[in-house]
Amino acid sequence: SRPRANGINAITIREGDELLEAALTNGTNEIMLATKLGKVCRFNEAKVRPMGRNASGVRGIDLADEEGAKNEVIGMICLSDMSANVLVVSEKGYGKRSDIEEYRVTNRGGKGVKTINITDKTGNLVAIKTVTDANDLMIITKNGITIRMRVKDLRVMGRATQGVRLINIDEGDEIGAVTRVDHEEEEGELTNGVGENPISDAPETTPEDTGDKTE
Repeated sequence: SRPRANGINAITIREGDELLEAALTNGTNEIMLATKLGKVCRFNEAKVRPMGRNASGVRGIDLADEEGAKNEVIGMICLSDMSANVLVVSEKGYGKRSDIEEYRVTNRGGKGVKTINITDKTGNLVAIKTVTDANDLMIITKNGITIRMRVKDLRVMGRATQGVRLINIDEGDEIGAVTRVDHEEEEGELTNGVGENPISDAPETTPEDTGDKTE
């Protein structure tokens, strides 16, 4: 009611922590939190009791380290359109889209389920988004390389697979940001980021790229 130029506290941040995402919800939405080690926890926001602005909040997902690798949250999505898909992207340019129903609803604070098969080839998870066929995907690397592709050209895959290559990453480079935008028809065709051919002409992925493992 009395806005301040420098804002007001939204959450108390503990030492070594930082705020990543904020979203408007309706009180009954479902939330998905993703970690860099490829796990996702899906829970109903009713599991999070209302709190004051200065509260530190409650645990959304268990960040237990795995095999000496330090874990951390890399993103959050609010599920309002249950017909949408979940899209994840790894730091070395791999990604995939999966049905929401591939992710079972659990209590908040759990370790979550696998959303992508993390390997040395894929690198850690860097982004999670909700997408539909009406969206395009824009990917920017830390060296400033940008591509834009149609989401509808990415087939729906199982949640525990490795995914497919979305963009070729030069050695020493990695994904810096991923965003979803509305599709717009443009002159010429969007490319798949791995060559000059349109994404629809991309070669079929190998079993190594897609994987068929389930958790």
